[in-house]
Amino acid sequence: MKINFKRLDHIMLCIPPGTEQQARDFYGGVLGLPELTDLGYPLPHGAIWFQMGDIQLHIRAEEVHDLSQRHPAFEVHDLEAARAVLEQHGVAVKNESKIPDRNRFSFRDPFGNRIELIEMIA
Repeated sequence: MKINFKRLDHIMLCIPPGTEQQARDFYGGVLGLPELTDLGYPLPHGAIWFQMGDIQLHIRAEEVHDLSQRHPAFEVHDLEAARAVLEQHGVAVKNESKIPDRNRFSFRDPFGNRIELIEMIA
């Protein structure tokens, strides 16, 4: 059994708390990325989302600590099968906050990097 990866969905970068407008000015203004503001639901944890080609860039404020929330998110074909593969190998998975159009969880690789897997809800 293996994880059936579909595509890279998004990358999340973290910024210091209170610098959200500066992030909008840079990513939206300087880089010219369109901000995703009308998704029909509030973004988790006050995140700011931009469209970057065929993937999204997610920005979120975070205090500095040992295990950052920065991560890539990969869309998979069968999220529960992916969970089973990871758990069979002793990898702990963490359910993430709900987003209406996707199911998701994350895990840490052996080096502490956070990786998110998502499955879009039709």
